Amino acid sequence: MNLETQLKNTTIDFNNYAKKFFLSKRDGTALWNAMNYGVVNGGKRVRPFLIIELSKILKIKKINYMRLALASELVHAYSLIHDDLPGMDNDDLRRGKPTTHKKFGEAVAILAGNSLLTLAFELLSDSKTHINPNIRLKLINNLAKMSGQNGLAGGQSLDLLYEKKNVSMKEIIMMHDLKTAKLFEFCMLSPLILSGTNTLAREREYRKYGKNFGLIFQATDDLLDYEGKKYITGKKTQKDLKKNKGSIIKYKTSKEVKVYCQNLADGATIKTKVFRSPENIFNKLIYNIINRVS
Repeated sequence: MNLETQLKNTTIDFNNYAKKFFLSKRDGTALWNAMNYGVVNGGKRVRPFLIIELSKILKIKKINYMRLALASELVHAYSLIHDDLPGMDNDDLRRGKPTTHKKFGEAVAILAGNSLLTLAFELLSDSKTHINPNIRLKLINNLAKMSGQNGLAGGQSLDLLYEKKNVSMKEIIMMHDLKTAKLFEFCMLSPLILSGTNTLAREREYRKYGKNFGLIFQATDDLLDYEGKKYITGKKTQKDLKKNKGSIIKYKTSKEVKVYCQNLADGATIKTKVFRSPENIFNKLIYNIINRVS
């Protein structure tokens, strides 16, 4: 099966699971509608894909790994809802559709984001995710660290701080690491934790892959904002340029960004036991995202 087909099949499977899960939570409120809209309203599902495919390799049961995959996407969805708010990036388009606050109002959007974040931890704390409470606690602890002040939220705060400010390339990479790479790192580490097979050596390789994957993903996101097409990306382009945000494009040409990403992909694969084979799905994926168009 080629990468494109595998991505498509896994996305369909995950979307069906997410829709079914949210239908089980339906209560007819505006808050539920906004939460549901923020999650099931499209998306590439790259984070769930990493968790699902790695979990299959580690022979984790589907009933367990799908909950883990959904938890990661809930955190991602919360971050997008809040990122689009007027007090942050003030966007009115996401995935080709109105952003959550444009459709449901700013107050409901804030509460929807908050509720999705807490729902992720509710999922991980449930024995359906894993029977061993110590495993669940480790998952919760890692997701909390990678979502908060020293992870995603910390990166978002730097993103706002770096608007109209002269920052170094090193500072931009640090922001990328926190804002984007930390959650990808969780996606690679969490199946190891769930399987109970994590050794320090494996953990280092999986974390490195997640970090480099995330840095590539954010660098190509900066590139898409600079030269992408709105009808393909599903959101406004050149926003970072207009706001003078901290972007990798300030320091690298398009060609240099591709070289930077290639080096990161090499660093995550060539010297590893797990990801070095060109036939490995993770090897294919990390090189594939370098040339993504959305």
